[in-house]
Amino acid sequence: MTTHTDFPQSARTLLPEEFRSLPQHPHLSAEALEVAASLQHDTISRKVLDGSTRLYDALVVVGSGFAAFVISQGALVPDTNTLFALAAAPLMALVLFQIADLYQPTIMRRGLEQVMRAAVSWALVFAGLFALALLVVPADKIPVDLLSKWFVIGLAGLIAGRVVLRLLVGRWMREGRLNRRAVLIGGGNAAAELIAELERHAHNDIDICGIFDDRNNDRSPPSVAGYPKLGTVSDLVEFARIAHIDMLLVTIPMRAEQRILELMRKLWVLPVDIRLSAHADKLQFRNRASSFVGTVPFVDVAQKPITDWDTILKRIFDLTFAVIALLCLSPIMIVTAIAIRLDSPGPILFRQKRYGFNNELIEVFKFRSMYTDQTDTNASKLVTKNDSRVTKIGRFIRKTSIDELPQLFNVLSGSLSLVGPRPHALSAQADNKLYEQVVDGYFARHKVKPGVTGWAQINGWRGETDTAEKIQKRVEHDIYYIENWSVLFDLYILFRTPISLLNTENAY
Repeated sequence: MTTHTDFPQSARTLLPEEFRSLPQHPHLSAEALEVAASLQHDTISRKVLDGSTRLYDALVVVGSGFAAFVISQGALVPDTNTLFALAAAPLMALVLFQIADLYQPTIMRRGLEQVMRAAVSWALVFAGLFALALLVVPADKIPVDLLSKWFVIGLAGLIAGRVVLRLLVGRWMREGRLNRRAVLIGGGNAAAELIAELERHAHNDIDICGIFDDRNNDRSPPSVAGYPKLGTVSDLVEFARIAHIDMLLVTIPMRAEQRILELMRKLWVLPVDIRLSAHADKLQFRNRASSFVGTVPFVDVAQKPITDWDTILKRIFDLTFAVIALLCLSPIMIVTAIAIRLDSPGPILFRQKRYGFNNELIEVFKFRSMYTDQTDTNASKLVTKNDSRVTKIGRFIRKTSIDELPQLFNVLSGSLSLVGPRPHALSAQADNKLYEQVVDGYFARHKVKPGVTGWAQINGWRGETDTAEKIQKRVEHDIYYIENWSVLFDLYILFRTPISLLNTENAY
């Protein structure tokens, strides 16, 4: 395997700036780095694409119908018959568009064919509307002017949407962003058979990005069916931190139970789906379920948390409540900024590197609570009771958590969520050991975006983490939150947060 000392410059320069530092990736080969560099963009959920397109179509149908009514009737309040038509038309359109395969990505990328299918389907919608109208009103009472305007306006909106969709989907498919990216664990014949089976399925949406295997080249060849072996399973954890992959497919025989369990202990901390390519009754995995990738059956070992529409819902939740919080709390933030400036010289805000989603480094904003010449950027020494490094104003804003309020700007930028596991500093310690050395599977808390507040914090596990038990309890609560996330759970945590701040026992 290529060592770090002989990486070609091209392998490094392909990566974003934050990934070019050699000590961060000391074990990855040049080939693995180059593959990772090609996988820097997130994939796009087909479920979200499908749902967004359907929503657009429904809005165009209803919107064009209302516009046609206003133009032809000169009124803003539709009559009963028009309301019935506005309700029936989108349902008919979505059914006919589905029959015409207009929600298939392969059709979405075609120009003229897609437009023709949409136009024919739209014409059939109006044939249906005319048929319904004949059942309700006499033929001479059918609002032909309204329907003709509706047809033209709606057709224009649908065609415009399909033209834009063709451009977007075409680009995304060229970039491979509409496929799920998978890495195989285990090479040899088992991997070759799985690859052959996946490639036989014409509509398979899996892109195989490489193979990782602990066995040497005598037992596991350096490439299988044209896909390279990029490293060992330990290398895979490092690889998955910088490459945006969606799925790990384990091809190791189910009789190797101990080996699979060892793999899971290493890999479950990653925010990806993990699937075994055969059934295994004797393995005790949580929330086990079966699924298919193409025609190949798999056992779902671990699910990627907060995916597809849940990601969008959580982002909308974050933006909505962050804006509300900033509007409500801005007077407190302004007064705090003035107090910090008057209390001690130095900047008002303190910036600190912390671990974010999938161990990515993010810069978190806080109000400065320490003297400028004694700030601890890496949090190598925990703040303790009556700590001399903390200013007078700093003691108050730390106890009340006012120092955390600038993180609302992190929420707006997308590096933090409002609710999630709290981001920890890089050198944070408990019992004189780094957190990851104290808690087994510590990095599993980074499977979702960190938050300003969280389940651990409202249950009393905030502030100083000077003992192993404290950080263990915090991580346990973080994992519970990840495994049980919902919008209602986020709401509950958010509204419980002000009450939990009344407990300042561990906040110094």
